[in-house]
Amino acid sequence: MSIITLTTDLGSKDFYQSALKGSLFSLMPNVNLVDITHEVPSFNISYAAFVLKNAYPYFPKNTVHLIGIDSVYSENTKYIAIKHKDHFFVGADNGIFSLLFDDIPDDVVELNIMQDLKYLHFPLVDIFVKAATHLAKGGRLKEIGLPVAEIEQKMLLHPVIERDIIRGSVVYIDTFCNVITNITKDLFTKIQKNRDFTLYFRKSETITQLSWHYNEVQEGEKLCLFGISNHLEIAINKGKASGLLGLHLGDIVRIEFHPQI
Repeated sequence: MSIITLTTDLGSKDFYQSALKGSLFSLMPNVNLVDITHEVPSFNISYAAFVLKNAYPYFPKNTVHLIGIDSVYSENTKYIAIKHKDHFFVGADNGIFSLLFDDIPDDVVELNIMQDLKYLHFPLVDIFVKAATHLAKGGRLKEIGLPVAEIEQKMLLHPVIERDIIRGSVVYIDTFCNVITNITKDLFTKIQKNRDFTLYFRKSETITQLSWHYNEVQEGEKLCLFGISNHLEIAINKGKASGLLGLHLGDIVRIEFHPQI
């Protein structure tokens, strides 16, 4: 059964999400729809890219990923479809794909599907749905668009590296209020070189060792680890780290590595 995933900022309060799903079922009644999330903060493409980047590799080849973030019609907006690493992606060319992929996508087309004026302000249920179902049925990219050489580029905020210091920032807070930073495991290991370290955040909070799992410390105690995203997390065992530690999106964290004795 063909799979189409949905990543949007539509939320669950209004009728928009249901309208999107109904439109997909109308064109492809047997499609398997999977919600990645509809709770992306409005227009926040970096948040959406982080979620989808950590989710899509677990899906089977030829899965179609429909992205509904900042996709409202404007004269300057391009809608594109991409094939990358045996997955398909449909969305607005607003920079999200440059944040989603670590390398250049395999094939990109600008969609030339005619916009139904009835859905001018809601292209998700028209152009995006038509493109996604076409691909889910085994259709080819070149049948719904023309090749594009470049996509819109956006830059993520990268950690700042000094001689024995990494300065990073909070990029995501999950449902459990675990605080995820932009410091990757590869970067940490490269700079650490088996040295001890101190992780600083807020004014006086510190952590001095990595944990392998959340239950490695006593309930209510703070810890840091590399989770499934391979990004450094700050958490509290069975607690809400973001609220209890006062950490928010964009806050700075600092890791200092100590000289070897």
